[in-house]
Amino acid sequence: MPKQRTHSGAKKRFRVTPSGKVLHARQNKNHILEKKSSRRKRRLARAGRLTGGDAAQIKRLLGRR
Repeated sequence: MPKQRTHSGAKKRFRVTPSGKVLHARQNKNHILEKKSSRRKRRLARAGRLTGGDAAQIKRLLGRR
């Protein structure tokens, strides 16, 4: 039986903490940053957390149980 592969796209976009929470980068932080306030950009720099079925699906893609 072949080994199960980690989803390379998910690997680049999500991170699982030691306690099992799934973190992701927030959207709207890539371009057109001049018009966004510093406060907004600081808030977007922090990681967001996935919950429920979204987190479960990402864990499955990353080979976690």
